[in-house]
Amino acid sequence: MPRTNPPGPVRLLLCDDHAVIRAGLLALLDSAPGIEVVGEAGTGEEALALAARLAPDVVLMDLQLGTGIDGAETTRRLTSTPDAPHPHVLVLTTYDTDADITRAIEAGATGYLLKAERPEELFAAIHAAAQGRTTLSAPVASRVMANLRTPRPTLTARERDILAQLAHGLGNRDIAKALFISEATVKTHLGRIYDKLGVDTRAGAVAVAKEQRLLP
Repeated sequence: MPRTNPPGPVRLLLCDDHAVIRAGLLALLDSAPGIEVVGEAGTGEEALALAARLAPDVVLMDLQLGTGIDGAETTRRLTSTPDAPHPHVLVLTTYDTDADITRAIEAGATGYLLKAERPEELFAAIHAAAQGRTTLSAPVASRVMANLRTPRPTLTARERDILAQLAHGLGNRDIAKALFISEATVKTHLGRIYDKLGVDTRAGAVAVAKEQRLLP
C-alpha cells in the first residue's frame, strides 16, 4: 500500500544515473517549498536499498539507469508490496515513447513527467505524488489519450509468431523453417501484418510492434 504522507515536508529520494543531472536537481529542489531530499541514487539497486532504509514519501525516478535494472523495473519493485507501506514513484525522464509510458504506468508509477517541464510544474507534481494524485506532462497525457482512442491492432497467433521471428532478424526462409510453413505463407502473413500495423517494411513492423507491446 502507498505510504501515508505525514505532515511536514515531502521526503524525496532522487534516482538518476547522471551525476550532473542529480546535482542540478538537488540544487533546484533545495529551493522547493515543502520538499526535503533525503537521499540520491545512481542505480535502481541503490534506489531500492535507500528506499528501504530512508522510507521516502516519493521517489523521483529516471527510466534509463545504465547498468543494472532500469527505472520501470525499479518502480515495479518499489510498489509491488501491497501489504507494506511503499513510496509513490514519480517518473522524470526525457523518454516519451508509448512503450516507455506504458511500462512505467503498468509498473506502478503515480506520475510521468518530462525533464523539459518548468520547475514549478515539477514541484507541484512531487506534492501531488505524495498525496497519491497522478500528474502527467501534457505530451504524455496526449499520447495516453490517443492510445485509448485508438485500440491496438489485433494480430492472429500465427501473425504474432511471425512477428516474433522478424524481431529476431530471421528472413522469410528461416521463418518458414522455424514455424514449419511455406515461404509463400510467410509472405501472405507479412502482408497482413504490414496492413494492420500501417507499415511497409520489416523494420517498421518490428518498431511498431515494440512500441505497442505486441511482441511476447
